[in-house]
Order: sequence, then structure tokens, then C-alpha cells
Amino acid sequence: MTDEALEPQPGGAAADPAHEGAPPVVEPADPASGSPAGGIEALQEELARCQDRLLRTAAEYDNYRKRTERERRELADRAIETLLLDLLGVVDDFDLALSADAAGGAVDAYRQGVELIHRRMMEVLARRGVTVIDAVGTDFDPNLHQAVTTAPAGAHRDGEVVEQFRRGYMLGERLLRPAMVKVART
Repeated sequence: MTDEALEPQPGGAAADPAHEGAPPVVEPADPASGSPAGGIEALQEELARCQDRLLRTAAEYDNYRKRTERERRELADRAIETLLLDLLGVVDDFDLALSADAAGGAVDAYRQGVELIHRRMMEVLARRGVTVIDAVGTDFDPNLHQAVTTAPAGAHRDGEVVEQFRRGYMLGERLLRPAMVKVART
């Protein structure tokens, strides 16, 4: 290869728009100019600039990582705080029910109070995206139900959930807790 092939051509890489954002290229010192030290100094300066840029970029990334982690923790804390405030309202209802005059109150009044508290708790869960899994009468689904016992099918289909011992809940599309059920078997 000749020296002419190594020299930049007019309209070559310097004029290429794809290279416009690239860092400047430091040409090595021409050995014929008699100043090899000038080329080494230029390379050392370029190396120092690159190292400085690398350190700054690493520091910016570290700061970004720390900031996003802090924001994620704060968001989770706010979500928990909001849920706890909703639950405190339910606790207040329990306090009112427990402080009611037991001697003067009827059993029906207590039942109504407990039903009110239950309804309020279900509203809190619904606002958070929690839904109840309706199990009785459906086909057993191991993704939603936990079978704890079986019963003879009798009037029920094989694999039908005939009794629910504990409700199951979904959080959006994700299973929060499976329903504990009794399943009909032939």
C-alpha cells in the first residue's frame, strides 16, 4: 500500500455526515517533522480527556441509579401509607363497635356493625384491585383453587367445586391467594 492510500482524501471521512458526532481523531505526529514528543503529548491529552469523560459518565450513571432506587422506595412507601390509611378507617369502625354498650345493644346491632365493617374492608380491597374468586359451582382449577378434600359427586359434575372453606383473591390478573375448596369426584 502506498502513502497516498493512507492520506485522507477530499470528501472522505472528514466530510462524511455519519462521523459528525464522533470525537475528533488525533492524527499521530509525522515522524518526518522531527517532533515525536508533540504527538505523544497530544495522545496523552486525548487520553486524559477520555478518562475524564469516562469518570464523569460513570458518576452520572451511579447518581441516576441511586436516584431511581430512592424514587422506587419512596413510591412503594407512599403506596403502603395509602393502604394503611384506608385500613385505619376499618380499625376505627372496629373501635366504635367494641365501645358500644353491650348491655343495651342487641345482637342484631352487633351483626349490622360487623357487616358494615366487612363491607368497608371489601371496598378498600376493591380500590386496590383485589377481587374475590367465586369458586362454588365452577370447575376445579389448580391455578385458582387449592383442593383440601373431595366428596362423592352425587348431583355434581366430576371436578366441580362443591364447597369453599376459605375465599381466594386475585390482585389484577395475578393470584393473591387460592381458594380452599372441596371438589366433587366420581
